[in-house]
This record gives sequence, C-alpha cells and structure tokens, in this order.
Amino acid sequence: MRCVVANWKMNLATQEARAFCDDLVGRIAPGPGIEVGIAPPFTLLHLVSGLLRPKGIQVFGQNGHAEPKGAFTGEVSMPQLRDAGCSGVLLGHSERRQFFGETDAALAKKVKAAWQWDLLPLLCIGETLEQRDAGRTLEVLGQQLSILGETGPGPLWVAYEPVWAIGTGRRAEAAQVQEAHAFIRAELNRLLPTGTYQVPILYGGSVTPESFPELLGLPEVAGGLVGGASLDPRKFAELVKQAS
Repeated sequence: MRCVVANWKMNLATQEARAFCDDLVGRIAPGPGIEVGIAPPFTLLHLVSGLLRPKGIQVFGQNGHAEPKGAFTGEVSMPQLRDAGCSGVLLGHSERRQFFGETDAALAKKVKAAWQWDLLPLLCIGETLEQRDAGRTLEVLGQQLSILGETGPGPLWVAYEPVWAIGTGRRAEAAQVQEAHAFIRAELNRLLPTGTYQVPILYGGSVTPESFPELLGLPEVAGGLVGGASLDPRKFAELVKQAS
C-alpha cells in the first residue's frame, strides 16, 4: 500500500482551503492500493472533511491530546477530532517535539488515546542534524519507536522525517533513507507481534515531485508525508499520481 499525506501546518484559510480541495478532487481519484490524506489546521477540519472524505481522501488532525476532555486550554481531544471528521492524527511531528516539548511518554498516551477513539496514528520520528553528525541516528529512532513496547499493537503508520531536511530544500541521500527505513522496519518487527498490523513507513523531508520517484523506488518507503509541496494542489496531485 502507498500513502501520501499533506501536512498543511499553520497555513491556508477558508477560501484558500476550499479552492485547494475543489482543484484537488478534479485531479485525483484514489483507488485500491493508495491512501491519500490531508492534515489541515484545526479551524479547517470540518470544511476539508466535508469536501474530501466523500471523495475517498482521509483527513488527519495535526495533533491531539490524550485526555478526552478537561481543563487543557488550547488543546484538541481525540473525540473532538473524530467529531470534526478526522480518521487519523499526526503524532510526534518534529515541530511538536522541538517547539512544544512533546515527549515520548506523552506520545505513548496519545497513541493509545487515538486507538480508543478509532483514529489512525501517524507517528513521526527523526533525528536532528546534530544527532546525525554525532552518529546517533539509529539510537534516536530506536528510542522514539520504543513507545510501541508500551502501547502494544494497533493500526499505525510511521513517518521518518530527518529534522534537518524539513523545509530546508535538503533531502537525505538514498542510502541514508534506505538505512533508516530498514532499521525502522526491523524495530517494528521486534516491538510488535508477528502477524498483527503491517505498518507502512513514509518519508518526510522536502518531498517534491522531482524527488519522490527515487524515494518510492527504495525498499520500505511506502509513500510521503508532504509539507511545502502539499500547499499546491497541482504538485500534491502529481505526488499522488507518482505513488499510484
């Protein structure tokens, strides 16, 4: 299965999002073997889910709190994401880890909460440039994946996003991507019982129509988590076609 997910981050407003969705549905028709998702800002979830879910395109929240309700000003709960039309949620994106102090312990709770509310977690993992230069890439990835030993098995996608390649125009070399994805697969096989869920591993980090075909040709690269290129419906549609 191939997976292509757009992360709009803190971009677009109502009219821009409506125009994007209208343009996109005229360009793609997801079929068997490919899953397409959009992760818009919280303010756009109702709009985007209403426009895209009938067309077979999934909608993801960009984050979700582990508690179903309570005094957590500024947060959004998993049942609220479901109510807004989401079928999945991004968890552990590098920007959440870097700027908002999201920890592995918190993410373990969030993964289990997502399952409780029938949301598909897309768990993001990746190393900083400092960690890669120190030769700690696999150590860091192993630590970030270790939360699955606590959560146990369940429906899951994983995105490997080298932090130093996000929004920089830089991309990990093919050998670096292949090494990381092979390690992630080995860790998933070790942490999760055999024969449970086949977890697709996406690549995220300046994915473009120019770079995507080579990435898709690498073992264990099931698709992409797309940032900047996902704000252009023509570019995003091209990525979907390449994955198809």
